[in-house]
Amino acid sequence: MKNRDGWLFYWIRQYRDNKASLETLANNLELSLSEVIDLLAELGIEAPISYDDYVSGLKHLN
Repeated sequence: MKNRDGWLFYWIRQYRDNKASLETLANNLELSLSEVIDLLAELGIEAPISYDDYVSGLKHLN
């Protein structure tokens, strides 16, 4: 578990420092985009997703 925490910390810092995209973060942590967004929210890190992006994503699901 300790090794996983280090990997998680590494990728979150990469994302926070704009060195990794949200998609890259999700892929490397083996999580869905929604899980990554929830994780970032829990840690107080905002994901750069606007309301318009959210609505656009919902349209693409249908």
